[in-house]
Amino acid sequence: MSTKAERTTAYIIETVAPIFNKYGYVGTSMSDLTEATGLTKGAIYGNFENKESLAMSAFEYNRNHLLSILDDKLNVEGGAMAKLDSLLRFYKQYDVFTLPMGGCPILNVGVDAQNNNDLLAAAVKETVKEIEGKIALVLENGFKNREIHLPVPPLQFAKQLFTMLQGSIAMSTMTRDRKYLVNTIAYLDHLVKQEIRKP
Repeated sequence: MSTKAERTTAYIIETVAPIFNKYGYVGTSMSDLTEATGLTKGAIYGNFENKESLAMSAFEYNRNHLLSILDDKLNVEGGAMAKLDSLLRFYKQYDVFTLPMGGCPILNVGVDAQNNNDLLAAAVKETVKEIEGKIALVLENGFKNREIHLPVPPLQFAKQLFTMLQGSIAMSTMTRDRKYLVNTIAYLDHLVKQEIRKP
């Protein structure tokens, strides 16, 4: 059973994760955090060394949630095509999924941290590599099982696929028009079915 301190720490992270994600490291003030949690500054920093460690914990919370869902989507029954279909169906609703998180943690924190927090920027970069690696593994297994053919190495294809997904998320976010996301998913679905699925 968790202690009261552990429960308080978990509560703080859960509560502030969407705030940091939405407003960024610099844009999130101490008053935002005390107001959201209902705790004093002392109570919050009794659980975290500083604002940076709290922001990192908040990102890790959102990141772990996202990776867990992606694992579920990529571990569905069937071969590579079924797994890719599951992944694309998830991303078609990605804006809805990330709404309670304050938006896409990779996009939001990745852009925000570039010039003001090297640790957060590095954590995002690592997360991107991890997701690309998960997609590449599906492609590699599909290729080995002769289910799909790839014009380029699996990791290169995975990087291109993920670049298009994140690009459509960025455009949807900036324009507040989810057609960017939906249309890109439709194109990727066509690409996967026409270009890499073996007849």
